[in-house]
Amino acid sequence: MTALRTFHLILATGLTCAVAQPASAQTYPTQSINVVVAFAAGGIADGIGRLVGQKLGERLKQNVVVDNRGGAGGNLAARAVAGATPDGHTLLATTTALAVNETASKNRGYNTSDLRAVAIVAISPDVLAVHPSNPAKTLKEFLANGRTKEFTYGSAGVGTAPHIGAEYLFKEIAKVKYVHVPFKGGAPAVTAALGNHVNALVLTLPTVTPHIREGRLRGLGLASEKRVAAVKDVPTYREMGIDVLSGSWVGFFAPAKTPDAIVVRLNTVINEIMKEPDVLATLAKIGFDPIFKNHPETDSYFKSEIGNWAKMVRAAGVAN
Repeated sequence: MTALRTFHLILATGLTCAVAQPASAQTYPTQSINVVVAFAAGGIADGIGRLVGQKLGERLKQNVVVDNRGGAGGNLAARAVAGATPDGHTLLATTTALAVNETASKNRGYNTSDLRAVAIVAISPDVLAVHPSNPAKTLKEFLANGRTKEFTYGSAGVGTAPHIGAEYLFKEIAKVKYVHVPFKGGAPAVTAALGNHVNALVLTLPTVTPHIREGRLRGLGLASEKRVAAVKDVPTYREMGIDVLSGSWVGFFAPAKTPDAIVVRLNTVINEIMKEPDVLATLAKIGFDPIFKNHPETDSYFKSEIGNWAKMVRAAGVAN
């Protein structure tokens, strides 16, 4: 084969690939991007969703509209995005709830296969905290006491990620005597713990961080692989030989048939945003760590999270 003929074949192949690529991927974005946040304004998903959304608009030179659609534990927004036009102009900003609901919520109105992970950007572990008057100075002491005497613990509600993680720890791993006291959100649960009305509290770290720092609550353990700078003196469960990973991440998802080229571009741009100094400072302040994963890694991580939470949901007995 002559060099000229080889060149013509390569050129023809390149042209074919260019024609085969969807026109939308070449010109994206062509209109405003709608970021549907799965929870109410003021929460973690909303805060990080708005922060990333603003910078996404600046980088892609398009207006980004944030639409809060809280309800049904995140299912309302996920269902809306799953049925949206798959062109990259509608994204879902949600949390670990999406992976939890795959097992815990049977009547969602969508499947996670109707969505594809674009980027999972930040994560914060659950923390087990107690009132300073609690005699237990470590998680091991707390669990040992719980094997002989029943205790109460508060959470932000039945079926939340911290509740499921706590049930898995207490029921499946530690086998202690306890009573769950669910509250309607993290704030009232914290108030109960500060007043010593419950013996312990299990919530996602940012809600509890300022109280641990000021000594109003004592952090006994983090359900994470490594310690968090915001509360660097609080050890992980794994440091104490307890293999439980439970926490909340924030991620962006698109309808399942969104073209690969658009998903990869969004993943790349969002990862760049998460490396900006002001974004890193904001995350550190509230107790979140950034996550940098390319698209295949993001997809793999999300699938592993579905499996991890399925195990804990079934053990906790909270599927409906």
